Amino acid sequence: MKGIVLNSKHPDKIEIKEVELPRLKPHEVKVKIKAAALNHRDEWCRRGLYPARIDGVVLGSDGTGVVEEIGELVEKDWLGKDVIINPAKHWGNSQKAQSEEFQILGMPEHGTFAEYVQVPADRLKEKPLHLKYEEAAALPLGGLTAYRAVFTQGKISEEDKVLVTGFGGGVAQFAAQYAIAAGAKVYVNSSKEEKIRKAISLGAHGGFNYKDKVWAADAISQIGGFDLIIDGTAGDTFDDLTKILNPGGRLIFYGATLGNPSSINARRVFWNQLTIQGSTMGSDHDFEEMVNFVQEKKVIPVVDSVRPYSNAIEAFEKMSEGAQMGKLVLTF
Repeated sequence: MKGIVLNSKHPDKIEIKEVELPRLKPHEVKVKIKAAALNHRDEWCRRGLYPARIDGVVLGSDGTGVVEEIGELVEKDWLGKDVIINPAKHWGNSQKAQSEEFQILGMPEHGTFAEYVQVPADRLKEKPLHLKYEEAAALPLGGLTAYRAVFTQGKISEEDKVLVTGFGGGVAQFAAQYAIAAGAKVYVNSSKEEKIRKAISLGAHGGFNYKDKVWAADAISQIGGFDLIIDGTAGDTFDDLTKILNPGGRLIFYGATLGNPSSINARRVFWNQLTIQGSTMGSDHDFEEMVNFVQEKKVIPVVDSVRPYSNAIEAFEKMSEGAQMGKLVLTF
């Protein structure tokens, strides 16, 4: 089969080449990939920013397709089904946090940027019927991360005023969509006005351009503060977010793309009874609930663009520039 593999010696750091899959194990299935989506993780692997990279491994964590072959211990009902793949492996038995053996599909094991992928059957869920392949491919990693942040850790309610930072990225996009579908009053921030307008078109009440130095003050004057903030950047903006949380508010963060905060006002945190909670991708239970929620609420992922896998480098470059609005999808 053809796959998009990591090659640190190639000028583009990735290449399309023939890959031979190992023999199917008894508990595994072979999925014919119809569509797969990029995540920042894939670009970080390409740029050498991800630990323990292995040349020759097929990248990609997000994927959807049709089950074409099953191992001898797999229920025959899976054959021919449209499925999406849970990319989180070896989460463990605790809902509180992942195990030390936790892995994500696409490094160090072959991922979804190929004509086929082999995964344990327990990684499969039926594709929500209302989603096209290209939409369903956008869901797994970002959708799961957002679901855990918003529901498992954030414990969102209809009464909440919610801020999602950095709208336009995959996780932030899903976090906003989920919060809107849950009935909360949702706001976003972004550096681009067109992304704020997109959020409003999806049902957000408004947004703020974080390049404006007084955006936080404007948020306080207009809204009075937030009950829940979902953040993926941290850095020196992190302490500012605690200023716009209401007493008893929750700040859930799933990433630190701006690095560690240089300072944080501990007195503000304890005096206002704030909760600061880290969050990651999510458990198998989170994934099942996420798929059910997406199906029930008919959530449709925002897709920036779709292109054949032969043009994958274009998608990687667009992600590197941060120019996408929604998910970048490859078809196979």
